[in-house]
Amino acid sequence: MDSSPNRNFILLLAAIAAFLTPFMGSTVNLAIPAIGRAFGADAITLGWVATSYLLSSAVFLVPFGRLADMLGRKKIFLWGILLFSFSTLISGLAPNIWVLLASRVIQGAGSAMIFATGIAIVTIVFPPQERGKAMGITVASVYAGLSAGPFAGGLLTNYFGWRSVFLFTFPLGLIVFFLMLRIHGEWVNARDERFDWKGSLLYGLSLSALIFGFSRLPESIGFILTLAGIAGIVFFVIHESAAPFPVMKMDLFKKNRVFAFSNLAALINYSATFAVAFLLSIYLQVIAGCSPRDAGIILVTQPVVMAVVSLFAGKLSDRMEPAFLATAGMSITTAGLFIFIFLGESTPLYFLLANLFLLGIGFGLFSSPNTNAIMSSVEKQYYGIASGAMGTMRLVGQMLSMGIAMLLFSIFIGSEEITPEQSGGFLKSLQFAFILFSILCFLGIFASRARGKLNRNQ
Repeated sequence: MDSSPNRNFILLLAAIAAFLTPFMGSTVNLAIPAIGRAFGADAITLGWVATSYLLSSAVFLVPFGRLADMLGRKKIFLWGILLFSFSTLISGLAPNIWVLLASRVIQGAGSAMIFATGIAIVTIVFPPQERGKAMGITVASVYAGLSAGPFAGGLLTNYFGWRSVFLFTFPLGLIVFFLMLRIHGEWVNARDERFDWKGSLLYGLSLSALIFGFSRLPESIGFILTLAGIAGIVFFVIHESAAPFPVMKMDLFKKNRVFAFSNLAALINYSATFAVAFLLSIYLQVIAGCSPRDAGIILVTQPVVMAVVSLFAGKLSDRMEPAFLATAGMSITTAGLFIFIFLGESTPLYFLLANLFLLGIGFGLFSSPNTNAIMSSVEKQYYGIASGAMGTMRLVGQMLSMGIAMLLFSIFIGSEEITPEQSGGFLKSLQFAFILFSILCFLGIFASRARGKLNRNQ
């Protein structure tokens, strides 16, 4: 166990890294309309500015979590920070939409390396009785990134243009890299095991086919790719169950009820909530006529509340059953999503602000107790796999959420730019999205309740 000062310094670096990746994602949401105008991109292509980053992160998270267990978590973390930082710089200098999308894919890979290692390192260096508090701080940092993102993204886009969103983030990553070099230790728990290349490739191809297919529905190629992705995931599960050194240990899902249902709850929660900021950013700027700065100030309400609530929820989950807190959070989130179904052209902004506050409470109550439950339910040698699995649920959920939004755009708007003249189609997309998200989150309440109690002696 690391000494307390060193442990706290590690937590600080993990928290800063946990801040960076959501900060990047939420700042880009505010720059989406400006990017669309700069490159003349349609609604579906703009959706891929967010989705390409998420898809890449999801494809690489599980393999890098496994490699971190084998090669050293600090090593993978450092390479991830470098990759994330320099791809962010390329995004800010992109001459066209295609270079931007390619750099976002690389940025997603770097993000996967950071997330697959940061949570695992924090779990290792903190004893079980302090782990919930540490998780609360780490999750609060995620929400702080989400909080600062809309505000910073709105200001930067408004006064310096959309490229400044990326150029501002680049030096922050380098600072984390040089500070992490001061930490001694590698935290390797599976040095003598082999890497499952076949499983990793099958996983990446299947997930890519599933998400690409989902984004092309209701076209025939969309159905073909979606079915191919589902079939590939089935084969991946079969392969992993028989592999001597699996990239994803399926027994964790089959024999560990807390782990399985906590991950399922996370998948459903992110599927139901991630596209909310993306949709509301467009709503505020295109329908309500807000500037990027004003839209950012409004959207910052939700993640600020999340950050505050998750700190207390993380501490509480050391003393109370995480399932109770997470289920309460999922219930409050369901109520908030349901209320947004009634959003329209004449909806007052105070209504939107009040509901963002409610959603922030729900998100904050759910996330840090759920993270604590997942990481505390497995043994030390599986921390990399557990954090990779948890990150994958988060990212697959985020992609499904964006996929639902893009599918509804293709149905109600088509390959048109989102303008005030297209407000009818956009508002229909918005209403159907929140109906689907409310149903999903309602089902998530039952998944969260079904996990059972955490065995804190594991």
